[in-house]
Amino acid sequence: MSFLRRYSDDLSRPTVAQAGVDLSRRTLLPATALWAAIVAVGFLLVGPLGSLPGEVRINRALEASRTPAWNTLTSVSSHVGGTQLVVVAALIAVALIWWRTRQWWFAVVPVIAISVQSAVFVTAAAVVARERPEVTQLDDAPPTSSFPSGHVGASTALYITLAMASQRIGHPALRAVATGLCLLVPLLVAYARLYRGMHHLSDVVVGLANGMACAWLAWRYLRRQAVDHPRT
Repeated sequence: MSFLRRYSDDLSRPTVAQAGVDLSRRTLLPATALWAAIVAVGFLLVGPLGSLPGEVRINRALEASRTPAWNTLTSVSSHVGGTQLVVVAALIAVALIWWRTRQWWFAVVPVIAISVQSAVFVTAAAVVARERPEVTQLDDAPPTSSFPSGHVGASTALYITLAMASQRIGHPALRAVATGLCLLVPLLVAYARLYRGMHHLSDVVVGLANGMACAWLAWRYLRRQAVDHPRT
């Protein structure tokens, strides 16, 4: 059974209890290992590594290259990764997927992705407590620390999940456009957060990794088999 087609190859309906058990075992438990890995990287960055070589130069070069037009464009991209827009987009996606498929267990995948990402990000950021870059910041800094990037992680978790869900679109051209747009959004958010001085490069890279890992964990949260009858 194809990983991307696991919800269309197996149409069996789980109970809420079954889904909860699978979620705990297949997503939440592995997410603790993800959290530990991210915290370990964070401690290296704020400790012995003292940031990665060239990170300061990248932030200062982006600061020096700012223009009014790019300031405006990156402001829009940055807000796309904000909590409110990500939550609204996820809820809309859940409603649309549920309406089109009538599969609640599939429709909840985007919410699982952003929820797990948020839990990993918020707690890891609190533990690592990395300072933001020493450049002029164009956005108000959220209460969380710089590492990892929550904007990038949230947008990656959501839109990678939607890119995978887009593979069920029947029309090839529409499927390609939807997939491409979903994959592009996290990259735009990542660049915007760097450009606007809100994160170091490593914050953004680990944010991308966190989002991708959480999208993968959310997509596989439910056991699926290539069968045409309900699970036993």
